Amino acid sequence: MKNAASIKGMKVLLVITKSNWGGAQAYVKALATALARGDAEVAVALGGDGAADGAPGALAEALAKDGIRTIFIKSFMRDISLFREVKAFFELLRVIVRERPHVLHMSSSKAGGIGALAGRLARVPRIVFTSHGLAYDESRARFARALIALATWATFLLSHRVIVLSVDTERRARSLPFCRSKITLIYNGLAPVSYRARASARAALLLPENGFCIGTIAELTGNKALSSLIEAAALLKKRRCSFTLFIIGEGEEREKLEALIRARHLENIVRLAGFVPEAATYLKAFDIFTLVSVKEGLPSVLLEAGTAGCAVVGSAISGITDIIQNEVSGLLVAPMQSVAIADALERLMQNKQLQTTLGTKLKENISHTFSQGAMLSATFSCYTKK
Repeated sequence: MKNAASIKGMKVLLVITKSNWGGAQAYVKALATALARGDAEVAVALGGDGAADGAPGALAEALAKDGIRTIFIKSFMRDISLFREVKAFFELLRVIVRERPHVLHMSSSKAGGIGALAGRLARVPRIVFTSHGLAYDESRARFARALIALATWATFLLSHRVIVLSVDTERRARSLPFCRSKITLIYNGLAPVSYRARASARAALLLPENGFCIGTIAELTGNKALSSLIEAAALLKKRRCSFTLFIIGEGEEREKLEALIRARHLENIVRLAGFVPEAATYLKAFDIFTLVSVKEGLPSVLLEAGTAGCAVVGSAISGITDIIQNEVSGLLVAPMQSVAIADALERLMQNKQLQTTLGTKLKENISHTFSQGAMLSATFSCYTKK
């Protein structure tokens, strides 16, 4: 790694709100392990599963296996609560003062806002924030979105450097007052994945050997818009399409999605598999991969699916459009449009040649553009360059 010498001996504290597995967590793990290999002194401050008083999750376990020290911030939770935010602020401030890092790097919106303020008060020499998509793009009440937009701007101002993951986010972030010079676009990079062969992956997931399978790997949250994918599955069932929809992931919307599956009588078609360790290794089990989110940073799971050779149906949103060109390396539709999702899926189901063509082109594009080594080098440059 080009920047290994520059990070040797550096003390870095990485901060993330939730420790259940997802793209942001994979990003933090990649940074932490690379820092450790480069002889930096690294620790990760993290919360639980996003619920109040949630326990540490899969990220904490993965870091422990790599011998990376973690610090649990018990007051971190996903939903907004003024009392909990104040507690989390002082909890994190005490950690920063005790750790005295040279670099404080936050990788989620709430951790970013709390961490940037605490870092400034603790006089951390270098504060870096990675924006995994602009938080005010989430579906919330207008007043809440306005507050989140204000908090996002404050986070950017308090940080010395802001890393964004997509071209559209870069454009919008640079338009914020006094932020233009702080913004750096760094695409996520893909670490090598040891994919299971199709037959082995299907057997492990208890999928039929020859049936058609549509799959996704996504946290069960509102941002992933999985209800629209399930509604699309109901439409495909009415069109007498034969398939399985296999959803890997866990989250707070499980009960809501289970109720929707029952209401649409899809129990024999849609499977919620829950959290699966090393889920990306099973991607060759899927004929089509879907990612129908309403908000993304730059989704690593899409890079993994493309490298596995999957044809993809995704939302035409920032982050996904940085990876996929519509009709060239995948099919893109407007988010939350179940009919459009169903139409795109059915088109691929009926055209094996199109599946192969789109999957091959996506794999080629990813191999040329998204290097984890380049991502790490560019990120560590943000630690050292003004």
